[in-house]
Amino acid sequence: MNHDIYSTEGLYKIVEKTDLSPTVSKHVIYAPLIAAKAKAGHFVILRSREGGERIPVTLVDWSPENGTVTVIIQAIGKSTTEMNAFRQGDSFSDVAGPLGTPVEIKKYGTVLGVGGGVGIAELYPIAKAFKQAGNGIVSILGARNKELLILEPEMAGLGRVIVTTDDGSAGRKGLVTDAMKELYAAGEKPDAIYTIGPIIMMKFVAEASRPHGTPTFASLNPIMLDGTGMCGGCRVEVGGKPKFACVDGPMFDAHQTNFDQLMKRTAAYRDSEKEALERYAKDHTCRIGLH
Repeated sequence: MNHDIYSTEGLYKIVEKTDLSPTVSKHVIYAPLIAAKAKAGHFVILRSREGGERIPVTLVDWSPENGTVTVIIQAIGKSTTEMNAFRQGDSFSDVAGPLGTPVEIKKYGTVLGVGGGVGIAELYPIAKAFKQAGNGIVSILGARNKELLILEPEMAGLGRVIVTTDDGSAGRKGLVTDAMKELYAAGEKPDAIYTIGPIIMMKFVAEASRPHGTPTFASLNPIMLDGTGMCGGCRVEVGGKPKFACVDGPMFDAHQTNFDQLMKRTAAYRDSEKEALERYAKDHTCRIGLH
């Protein structure tokens, strides 16, 4: 791509769109200023249209040379379903970023990445950065079923991969924590753990590693509005103190995180989100992958 780095031509246009499953899509977006500054652990806030909801999404990949950033979106509510209905050539109204504090990349030895569902998308660039820093990478990837498992080949390119699914349709049947406990039992203690996925999964990953004293970090996903720490919507409790995920995180010490409080806060608007999605489904004929 020959766009000048400061050009606004085609800004936020989707240059490539790939459906990874009925509810998960990969979008490569032209956003040169963001691509020039992105690091592992950064995220962006997307709006599909003027007046639309602000959706925080972690950067999966970026190319300063092409001026593009890559995100993976799971259609959960109305706004993410609307975004995944976009096609190549469509444009997002806004892409703000890079936001958050990037992950501190250093030499640990062996880094274990534990990803669940679409959280694997965020885990990939972090694992890749640790690999480039000279660490050995072991990944445990979990999903409800084979259809929802993403980026397995990409993660396998970084090191050993263990796959678990709830129904046993891919890898072994069970939970990511089952695989973690087996690694510890076999004497394969990692030097650090990074976990990204559903809150309940990250909570139990932290509890599984706690007795072994392994430094464990989790990417928190609270409700988020402005992404600059001003609104306070993304407040989380870490070490008994309030933190703001959008500026202090999103990666935090998992052993110090109050996951129970986080689960309550993220569930606050669940009924409203369901109603909005149902209204959208009635008004649109696009395929949205509802279950």
